[in-house]
Amino acid sequence: MRVLDTLSTSNPNLKIHGFYSREVREGSERVGFEVVTVDGKKGSLASSTISSPESLRWPSVGKYRVDVASFESLVMPELQVKDDTDLFVIDEVGKMELFSSSFFPAVLNVLNSNIPLLATVPIPKFGRDIPGVARLKNHPGAALFTLNKNNRDSVKEQIYSQISELLHKP
Repeated sequence: MRVLDTLSTSNPNLKIHGFYSREVREGSERVGFEVVTVDGKKGSLASSTISSPESLRWPSVGKYRVDVASFESLVMPELQVKDDTDLFVIDEVGKMELFSSSFFPAVLNVLNSNIPLLATVPIPKFGRDIPGVARLKNHPGAALFTLNKNNRDSVKEQIYSQISELLHKP
């Protein structure tokens, strides 16, 4: 989000499409995740508190039930490759998002479009990547950065610099 904010501020005419995920909290407890498009539309990604008959059929990750239909209705239009797009932002390509059968093909379409893509992926658990994530990380044009609390400001500058360079290529 910090890179996106800096890019938007320094390049106000930049056409950015995509989404990011953020926690949903009740007090100090995380109860789910929502998806927010770059232009501010919001929708549910996953919840530990929804208990409708329909939600019992949703896939789960830990204590969270993943609302694939809500995710797809919000995210899939954002991942359409259009000529006027300068940058795609996808936060994140992870286990919950990959329950959507149409999501990863759309991500690959974005990747193959040659439009710059800023995407986040989870750190592998037990040394094993999610197969789709490994494919993204091994893409010839990928630059990988591992963020933590100690390096996030300096890495933000590196990412911003690389994306700015890509955006200003003729």
